[in-house]
Amino acid sequence: MEQQDSILEGQKYPAKNHCSKVAGYLRSQHNISSNSVIYLEGQKTKLLEDNDEPQPFRQRRPFFYLSGCALPDCHLTYETSTSTLTLFIPPLNPDSVIWSGLPLLPPDALKKYDIDACLPNTELPSHLSNLAQKTPKPHLYVKGSVLTDHPPSLSTDSEVLQTAINECRVTKDAYEIALLRHANAISTRAHTAVLRAIPSARNEQDLKATFIAACISSGAKHQAYHGIFGSGENAATLHYQHNDQPLANRKNILVDAGAEHECYCSDVTRTMPLSGSFDPESSNIYKLVLEMQDAALSMLKADVKWESLHLRAHEVAISGLLRLGILRNGTAEELMESRVSTAFFPHGLGHYLGMDTHDTGGNPDHGDNDVMFRFLRIRGGIPEGGVVTVEPGVYFCRFIVEPWIKGDKGKFIDEGVVERYWAVGGVRIEGMSSMHRTIRGRNV
Repeated sequence: MEQQDSILEGQKYPAKNHCSKVAGYLRSQHNISSNSVIYLEGQKTKLLEDNDEPQPFRQRRPFFYLSGCALPDCHLTYETSTSTLTLFIPPLNPDSVIWSGLPLLPPDALKKYDIDACLPNTELPSHLSNLAQKTPKPHLYVKGSVLTDHPPSLSTDSEVLQTAINECRVTKDAYEIALLRHANAISTRAHTAVLRAIPSARNEQDLKATFIAACISSGAKHQAYHGIFGSGENAATLHYQHNDQPLANRKNILVDAGAEHECYCSDVTRTMPLSGSFDPESSNIYKLVLEMQDAALSMLKADVKWESLHLRAHEVAISGLLRLGILRNGTAEELMESRVSTAFFPHGLGHYLGMDTHDTGGNPDHGDNDVMFRFLRIRGGIPEGGVVTVEPGVYFCRFIVEPWIKGDKGKFIDEGVVERYWAVGGVRIEGMSSMHRTIRGRNV
């Protein structure tokens, strides 16, 4: 982690570069005026229902992208004419200090964040009024609902900013790559801790606790998403959530879990044998999934069509399932045409990764009539600088596979062979080796 840590320790989060990037997108796509203003509101403090405790806080990702600030109850403005970024933070409340200690103060914020000015959020209305006095009057770009307390003389657009930020987030700069790599390094430690804890674990939740504890002890207080700790046939459920079943008499456990670091996510999946080694059926499927991943990774480069990687993974899956006798009675071409491989590999190959695990961009088409592509989270080319996961899997989910066996294409599946594989559950592989930034036609 030394290389990424040196980047993170030596620089501030590049909020102003991100503001400039978004403003440039708005100029190129919507021809905004040179004296426009971008306004965003951060996430507010919210209390639990019927309780005086706050809900767990998660900063709005568009706000963090343009500020680098993960504090609640903040606002920002970015004036495109002068490239001035102003952060508004909660004012000092003496009563609150008694309970919670001193908050971040404006001088500290100026040192910590890549901003030009920091003011109490109580000064936001007067700041907007001052902007409205300028000639010509700036146009205010906000996300979502219109700012309720802005001066009526200030024209507002609430339609285009969200799309602009989403599109700009697709490609990552060096600082963002370092954050992602740091998060993945923490997750690697946590997955290793899980593997070591398996001999003494009794239950899925024991391993979940091990993972979370390892992340926290490495400095990651938050999880990137709700982790999946599915043992035995539970691993055949793609987003299994119970995570509380006993491990006894089960072959494997699929762990899909990742740490979050400074609002940036990791996404790592490993399938591990509970006995210390894979049985023959589990080994067969693990090797096949690894072959699928390697084939897709070998094609990954800037501007490659995501559909072509996904299709290649299915080609390898069909070849392997034929070899194992799970598929039969057809050529590889006939089986591809039948789409029978989606009974065992029903999800998309991967997704963009960033401040959200399933990050912005991708333009999925969930209305696609072709079941092979319906669940792809990315469609079209991967731009240079994009970060994606590559996570093929093979699953033996009774709810999915049995209808195929009983249907008009059941001739392609050997039910007797499948019977030996139900206990494998599912195998998915995803991690550091499958998180890539495409640079000048290659991946790193």
